[in-house]
Amino acid sequence: MLAPEAFTAQARSASAVWDAAEVVTEIYNGHYNQLVRLAVLLVHDVQTAEEVVQDAFEAMHLAWRRLRDSEKALSYLRQTVVNRSRSVLRHRKVVDMHAPKPAPDEPSAEHAAMALLERSAVAEALRSLPLRQREAIVLRYYADFSEADIAAAMGISRGAVKSHTARAMAALKSILERETS
Repeated sequence: MLAPEAFTAQARSASAVWDAAEVVTEIYNGHYNQLVRLAVLLVHDVQTAEEVVQDAFEAMHLAWRRLRDSEKALSYLRQTVVNRSRSVLRHRKVVDMHAPKPAPDEPSAEHAAMALLERSAVAEALRSLPLRQREAIVLRYYADFSEADIAAAMGISRGAVKSHTARAMAALKSILERETS
């Protein structure tokens, strides 16, 4: 059998739960929107702010017996919202720091095949050019030499480099247009 003290302890426990439910409901009805606005200012997201406030209310209700001064429940709740908002921000920061790197954009197999065909067509067209024109084009566009550097490497004037390059470009354009037509 249960002792009479057990009944009173059980009654006090039920009374405390009922008291907690009343007070939490009252605070919820009066201060929910204000607490959500506070959380939104901290986390910059309404949905997350609402979750933070709901979690804070739940935590306060569960910790009601340990709350020393029930008159300070709203202060406790505000501090809980701030602390939980900080936790959300810390979590976001960690997630952002360790976010998986996006996979590099890889061209399709068709794109690679077309690029290979274009390169082989350009290489074939280059082979058909006269030696001086081919040298000028290769030094200019593949080796990225300046006109002065090309002139020095080929032992010709800058004007001759311009002439060889222009003639080579016109010939390449003509050859490549014929192949694609």
